[in-house]
Amino acid sequence: MALPNPIRWGIIGIGRFGRLHARGVESIYGLELAAICNRNQQRLDAAHAEFPATIASTDYRELLDDPSIDAVSITTHWQDHYEVAGAALKSGKHVLLEKPMASTSDECRQLVELSQSSRGKFMVGHICRFDPRVSLAKKAIEEGRIGRIVSMHAKRNLPRAPGSLRLDKTSPLMGDGIHDADLMMWFLGREPTRVYGRYVRFNEFRYADVGWAMLEFDDTAIGVVETNWGLPANTPTVIDATLQVIGTDGMLTIDCSHTGLTILDPNGLKMQDTDYWPEQYGSLVGVLQNEIAYFANCIRQDTNPNVITPVEAARAVYVMEAAERAANGGHPVSLRLDSFV
Repeated sequence: MALPNPIRWGIIGIGRFGRLHARGVESIYGLELAAICNRNQQRLDAAHAEFPATIASTDYRELLDDPSIDAVSITTHWQDHYEVAGAALKSGKHVLLEKPMASTSDECRQLVELSQSSRGKFMVGHICRFDPRVSLAKKAIEEGRIGRIVSMHAKRNLPRAPGSLRLDKTSPLMGDGIHDADLMMWFLGREPTRVYGRYVRFNEFRYADVGWAMLEFDDTAIGVVETNWGLPANTPTVIDATLQVIGTDGMLTIDCSHTGLTILDPNGLKMQDTDYWPEQYGSLVGVLQNEIAYFANCIRQDTNPNVITPVEAARAVYVMEAAERAANGGHPVSLRLDSFV
C-alpha cells in the first residue's frame, strides 16, 4: 500500500552513479522516482528506457522548476556540483549531493551559506558514514574502548580498469582519499593542523595515478591516507580498502576489501560487492540505500541531517585541497579550519 504522500524524487546526472541512486530510491518504501535528467541526450534516452515511468529532461532547471518534485539527488560530474546544487538549494528542493561537495573550498563555503537559508534539507553523500562497519567503529571509539587515538592508516586503492576511467576526471586524493580524511576527522572530533602530500605518476592521465596524504593533528595524532588507482588489472578485489586506527589502549581495523563473496569464472578470480550497492531480489540494498533512506527520514521528520553536516563535508574538501597543494608544491601546508566556515 502506497503512502498518502510519497516523496517524489528526481535524479540530476543519470549516469552510472545516478542510476544507482535511482534504483536506491525505487527500493525504499515511501519514495517515488519521478524525474531524471542528463544533458547528454543519448545517455538520457538509455536511462529513460530503464526508468520509463519518469519525466526525462536534458535541462536540470526544468526539474527544479517542477513543483511536484520534492527532493533531488545530484550525481553530476563533481565540477558541476556548485552550479547545480546552488540552483537546487535556491529552488527550495531537498538536496542529496554526491561528494565531493564542490570543486573548491570557496564554492563549498558558498553552498554552506546557501543551505542555511534554503527551505529544503541538504546533505552531502559521504557514503562511508552510513556503513555499519564504520558506524560501529565510531561507537567503539566514543566508548573509549581503544583509548586516545594516536595514529591511523587508510588505503583505498583501485584496479587499473576502474581507476583509468576516473583519472581524467578527478584525482585519487579528492576522489577517494576524501572518504578517509573525513573519517579520521570524524573519529577524532577535530581537524588536522598540517597536511603533507605526495603524487606518483606512471600513466599519462590528467591526474597522477597515486596520491598520499599525511594529516597531523597537532602533536597528538597522525593519519596517513593512501590512494592508488593503478593496481594490476587482475587484482581480485573490487576495492582494496582498509582503515586501521590505533589508540593508547587498543586498536581497530575496518576491512572493506573482503566482501565475503569470491567468484572464479573463465575471466579469473573476483570478489563481488556485497556492501555498497549490491542487488538483492531485484532491489538495490546496502550502504547507499542506507544513506538515501536516512536522508528521506530527515525530510519526513523535518530534522536536519547530522550524520554528516554541510560544514563537515566542506572541511573534507578543504583538507584534500590542501593535500593536493602540498603534493604539487612539495612542502607541507598548515591549516586553520576554525576560520574556514
